[in-house]
Amino acid sequence: MKRTLGAIIAIFAGLAQLAFSENAKNYADAKVHISFYDRTMYYPSGTEDNPIYVHVSIVNKGTETLRFKLADDRMFSMDFTAYTIKNSTLPKTENLTIKRSTNQTVYFRELSIEPGEEYSFIEDAKQYLAFNEPSIYYLELSFYPELYKLHHIEITSNRLSLEIRPAPSAASSSILPVESRTTSLLKPEAISPDKVVEQTIIARQKSLWDQYFLYMDIEQMMLRNADVARKYKAASADERSRLLETYKTDLMQNLIDYDIVAVPERFVIENTSYSQIDGTVTVIEWFKYPNFSERKRYIYKVRQRDGIWQIYDYSVTNLGTE
Repeated sequence: MKRTLGAIIAIFAGLAQLAFSENAKNYADAKVHISFYDRTMYYPSGTEDNPIYVHVSIVNKGTETLRFKLADDRMFSMDFTAYTIKNSTLPKTENLTIKRSTNQTVYFRELSIEPGEEYSFIEDAKQYLAFNEPSIYYLELSFYPELYKLHHIEITSNRLSLEIRPAPSAASSSILPVESRTTSLLKPEAISPDKVVEQTIIARQKSLWDQYFLYMDIEQMMLRNADVARKYKAASADERSRLLETYKTDLMQNLIDYDIVAVPERFVIENTSYSQIDGTVTVIEWFKYPNFSERKRYIYKVRQRDGIWQIYDYSVTNLGTE
């Protein structure tokens, strides 16, 4: 009797596993892509006043109609995961935990998208994750086409680099171009090369990374490294995007190009020279240490694109200590 019961259980388990595998195959050509929607500066907490809106796209990359379920409450259709630099993950919000641990009816719609088409919507990552500390995170989305279950099918998206800043205070205020109503960055303005360099240095002093990168040609700065340039040249469009995001993250973590992200105590623009398309801005910068100050001369190379000056290269000369 026990053997018979065990055999029956094994058969049902096998059938369940087979059904799960078959369902998973149905979504082999489904891709999920995420990007920031109306990206601004993000801070801990403040879910209502400072959401992290993410644009989610479910794409049919196959040759047949893609069918999936989408819950009215999307917390039963998807999930966000945020990884720290040390590869640990952020905790889920209390609201999400309560919903998924409570017995309730989950209402959903069955949707279908044809080959080459996509279905998109906007979701707030702060409804899923507790961003309690300022840091750099890597944000990822998991989509459950058959809803969130004990054994669910999961489609994983690309990753985004997300910076959570310290809560704003009077000490962190700046005269740099930020729109006060939404805290979103303004577009680069047609200002002179010396002003471009001045605003970039001030942004670094204030740790305002969005403004710091505003007038910088990140791609050209990254390609100063010959090994990276070879890898970038052979990469696909998606891989190039990831390389650029990684480069920016490494800069913010002070892992590479230490001179360009060093924070001067003060600086003086020594000379500015430029033509219609390119130029240089020479700056003397002082760096304070416990027992001395170090003085360096920076030469920033700039060029103009569509009326906007950008920093694309630089050199540094040590001028001694004081």
